[in-house]
Amino acid sequence: MPKVKKEENKETKTKKSRQSKKELSTITGMRDILPQDQKYWQAVIGSAQKIANDYGYGLIETPILELADVFTKGIGKQTDVVEKEMYSFIDQGGDHLVVRPEGTASVVRAYIQHGMLNQPQPVKLFYYGPMFRHEKPQSGRFRQFYQAGFEAIGEAGPALDAQMILMGYNCISDLGIDCTIQVNSIGCPSCREEYKKALTKYYKQYQKQMCDNCKLRLGKNPMRLLDCKESSCQELRANAPQILDYLDDECKKHFMKVVEYLDELNLPYELNPRIVRGLDYYNRTVFEYWSADDSEGKVAFGGGGRYDGLVQLLGGRENTPACGLSLGVDRVVAKLRDKNVELPELHQPDIFIAQLGENAKKKAMALYESLRKKFKVSQAFYKDSLKAQLETANKLKVKYTLIIGQKEVGEGTIMLRDMDGGVQEIIDYAKAESEIAKKLEKHVCDAGIEIIDDENVKSALSGKRNRAQSSLRDTDDFGDGNDFVSFSDSGKSGGAPIDDSFSDDSY
Repeated sequence: MPKVKKEENKETKTKKSRQSKKELSTITGMRDILPQDQKYWQAVIGSAQKIANDYGYGLIETPILELADVFTKGIGKQTDVVEKEMYSFIDQGGDHLVVRPEGTASVVRAYIQHGMLNQPQPVKLFYYGPMFRHEKPQSGRFRQFYQAGFEAIGEAGPALDAQMILMGYNCISDLGIDCTIQVNSIGCPSCREEYKKALTKYYKQYQKQMCDNCKLRLGKNPMRLLDCKESSCQELRANAPQILDYLDDECKKHFMKVVEYLDELNLPYELNPRIVRGLDYYNRTVFEYWSADDSEGKVAFGGGGRYDGLVQLLGGRENTPACGLSLGVDRVVAKLRDKNVELPELHQPDIFIAQLGENAKKKAMALYESLRKKFKVSQAFYKDSLKAQLETANKLKVKYTLIIGQKEVGEGTIMLRDMDGGVQEIIDYAKAESEIAKKLEKHVCDAGIEIIDDENVKSALSGKRNRAQSSLRDTDDFGDGNDFVSFSDSGKSGGAPIDDSFSDDSY
């Protein structure tokens, strides 16, 4: 009897051991970007890089790890990002470090650290890369997400705001994605003080209807109540005071000029007095990009605004104006996939080199090294079977296969097979490069394909630039403006309801 009990215990232990072994996978909120998906990511980054080049923004790369003060001082201690979402830790040297949750504060830190204030202003910088926030994963929202951003530091004029809005719009629309722009002004700190008083007075009447988070926010930072996603709080938001009614004369003039520029550019924008953004460093102009189709709830692709006080907050020179935007690469990629936008495969070869025999393999390897510098070429030298190699060529959908066997080695020739028509011909090994160039050029002409410079392929996928996009590119006219229009009407509306779960800066 004891023996049976011993066997049962052994079996139980084995079962528990199996259950304890979990399959290794990505952690919650993280994901792999597989080779077949890279074309979408590179298309979006390529579009952003093209815009950066067009408008004179230089690429900057900042560390993924930063001192916590970069974000606690810059973003604001009472924001959700700092209070709940940052990945932070104390390292072996005792420094309090943070895995960057956004890009703007890091870029501003670099601007200060490297003395860029001594360069001609504005300093225009472009970045892209992964950001990290510990928030609830959902559709379009990950704990590791990617941003492409533009920052212009050292210019206060409203023309810069309008140009920044235009750049983000072009980046999205050039990919063939329809989007609309929502724009607002949250004024300067003095404007917001009066507005916060009015907002607090309004919400105090409805504290019983507010969620627990908003009850806490009311005393700390009442503008954060406008970001709440709870349905009861959104109902209260509909009748809350609007920031546009509390702008001082200078902020009104600034916003007036921004709107005039947007009208001149014929951009599809709406005035939305509820946009406040989720980070404390913003002032005056703020904006967001939203999907324009009405098939499902609308999604935010990105946004930005002016942040004239951030340089000083992080220890830089006082009164250094700045404006920027960030695009959520993940969300733009998702829209490209949903729309089934056809993109060229990143590694789609035109030529495949097959070989049969040891001497032929040596010749084929040398030929590959020669051709890969000018053509898109593939091979499978690890396979000895000619049949298996040709099957690979078929799967790759190449236009031509070059076959080298023992006979071809002896004669100094190559068998060239047209994979569409099946026609084969013999060409001189020494003239392979010129013969292939002729074949590929003829193939393009026969198919009626327009040859496009590779650098522009990604950004020329679909949409065309607005006819007026260049009118602000080099302007020095940052006029003050003396007129003001009423913004009590929130602008054009209609279409599908906005998905407010994306109405923040986490793109």
